[in-house]
Amino acid sequence: MKKTGILVLAVAFVTMSFVKPTAMVVETYKVDSASSTLTWKGYKPTGSHTGTILLQSGTIEMHDNKIKSGSFVADMSSIKDADGSEKLEGHLKSADFFEIEVFPISKFEVTKTHHMDGKTHVTGNLTIKDITKVITFEAAVVVAGNTVTLTSETFQVNRADYNIKYKSQSFFNDLKEKFINDEFDLQVTIVANK
Repeated sequence: MKKTGILVLAVAFVTMSFVKPTAMVVETYKVDSASSTLTWKGYKPTGSHTGTILLQSGTIEMHDNKIKSGSFVADMSSIKDADGSEKLEGHLKSADFFEIEVFPISKFEVTKTHHMDGKTHVTGNLTIKDITKVITFEAAVVVAGNTVTLTSETFQVNRADYNIKYKSQSFFNDLKEKFINDEFDLQVTIVANK
């Protein structure tokens, strides 16, 4: 009887070893830079400025209509002020802020996603000026045909985390009302196609 039980187990084990696990199908979508937008808004006591940055490249990997991973590269030389101020644009590109001659790109790499209440919580590594910090934001993700669109909620990034010191209260305590907020808003809409 024991021999029969052992034989049955051995046959079951050998049979299972020939069964291939179902492969996870991951579909890759390439970012359409012309259709994607990255909008920023910075604050100071006397008002605010808003503008855009263009995405240079990126991919989104999807499984079962959900984001599995992704990576995006922003062209920091494309930073624009919505009011068309060349002076402000030049200042943002300078060493006071993003120092684009040394750090021409910023990057975001998705490391984890969590799906809840119809929203995707995206966590990843944001790299600005070669400094990487973990951020999380909420987004709506829609798949239609061969296109996936990720539309984030507005979220905040702390520039002090990336050693952007100009008029920052994190670095200078004598600015009085002449400071610029460390936190700035970002809103991202990414369109990617198969």
